Amino acid sequence: MISTAVISYGISARTFHIPFISTNPHFSLDIILERSGETAKEKFPAVHIAKSLEEVLSNEKIDLVVIASPNTTHFSYAKAALLAGKHIVVEKPFTNNTAEAMELVELSRSTGKLCAVFHNRRYVADFLTMKSIIETGLIGEPREFFAHYDRYRPDPRTYGLWREEALPGSGIFYDLGPHLIDQALMLFGKPQSITADIRKLKDYSKVDDYFDLKLDYGNLIVTLHSSMLVREMGPRYMLHGTKGSFIKSGEDPQEELLKAGVTPTSADWGKEEEKNFGLLHTEVDGKIIREIYPSLQGGFGMFYKNLQQAIENGTPSTETPEHGYNVIKLIELAFESSDKKASVEVVGLI
Repeated sequence: MISTAVISYGISARTFHIPFISTNPHFSLDIILERSGETAKEKFPAVHIAKSLEEVLSNEKIDLVVIASPNTTHFSYAKAALLAGKHIVVEKPFTNNTAEAMELVELSRSTGKLCAVFHNRRYVADFLTMKSIIETGLIGEPREFFAHYDRYRPDPRTYGLWREEALPGSGIFYDLGPHLIDQALMLFGKPQSITADIRKLKDYSKVDDYFDLKLDYGNLIVTLHSSMLVREMGPRYMLHGTKGSFIKSGEDPQEELLKAGVTPTSADWGKEEEKNFGLLHTEVDGKIIREIYPSLQGGFGMFYKNLQQAIENGTPSTETPEHGYNVIKLIELAFESSDKKASVEVVGLI
């Protein structure tokens, strides 16, 4: 079993990591770092509760360290864990700048330890379905792609307050942007240029709460959008190609189930309800079809299944530090574009 330590016991750790580590027989949840309080002990009485990072990293039994702490700590904790000879998982955003990201890329290479970025939105039903539609040519060659990650949150947070403070890695673009940017890179590869509008729409905002990002691929334009002031949601994704279109609304069910405390062990985990299936309008074998298209089954647990195979069997890692670097590079280029109010050439991806 892969002896695992989880750094912090906040919403990210409790919702997206621990449920999949504790239900995967290849992982042993042995340490949780909770600097104050005993909340983790109440839920996991058999798990050792550490009070410092040093206590975690000095434990020779630990193979894997999952870093789900605030964004300002990602780089320093990840660097320390790699230097201590541990494999690591780093929550998004990978780091707060490309210099830090590149240092982790090089450390992973030099230590031979896996550095996996938690891009869990690769394992949602809508993304997996669109990936299949593109790969099978159902809508022909993609020409336009629209992705929205909107919410309605007009009032200040009552939890995770650091996310709305003017700190490195705070703001909606560092919070939700990595999900959409990583999906675009996985679907379409590296763009040629980027045009971004990143701003504050709410009067009290100290950090950005809106972004509209366009990635230009020459014969394809990708639009990635997020706002905290969208009360009436439109389509989540729109994919248009030379033969047809795919329109998808609704949110993947996993996050809400996890927040409600549902254990991710059922055979139906990650399946969408039929009411959230997308609409496919295209041409197949000379026949025009316009029909509801069933979503493929998702599952955040696929991330940890792939990670286990990489650690134990040496299979290629699916979420690499290079992927994390590229996302942070595009975030930096997007801020440059927004500041200049101009398109910026995409260079420097690896």
